[in-house]
Amino acid sequence: MSTTPLISIAVLKARTGQREALRDALSALVAPTRQEPGCLDYTLFELRDEPGSFYMRESFQDQAALDAHFATPYFQAFEKRFGELLDAPIRLVFLEKVA
Repeated sequence: MSTTPLISIAVLKARTGQREALRDALSALVAPTRQEPGCLDYTLFELRDEPGSFYMRESFQDQAALDAHFATPYFQAFEKRFGELLDAPIRLVFLEKVA
C-alpha cells in the first residue's frame, strides 16, 4: 500500500446567481473535513479574476481517506445540491509532488 498522500485540486464553478450560496456551502465543508482522520489539507480559494470560480486544495492520507470523506453526511448533503449550485460538474485534478 502506498504511503504517498493523495493531493488534488477540486475546481467548482458557480451557476449564475449562486456564487454566495456555493461559497457558503464550500466554506461549511472546511472545518468538519479538517477534523477527518485522513485529512492532511483542505483549503478553499476563489479565483481573483473570476468570481464564482472556486478551488479546493485537498490532501488526504490515501484513497480510503478520500472515499471516507465523500461518504460523510455533510459531503453527501453538499453533493445533493450540485445541480442547484454548479454551472458544470466538479473537476478533480490529481497532482504529483515534484519538489
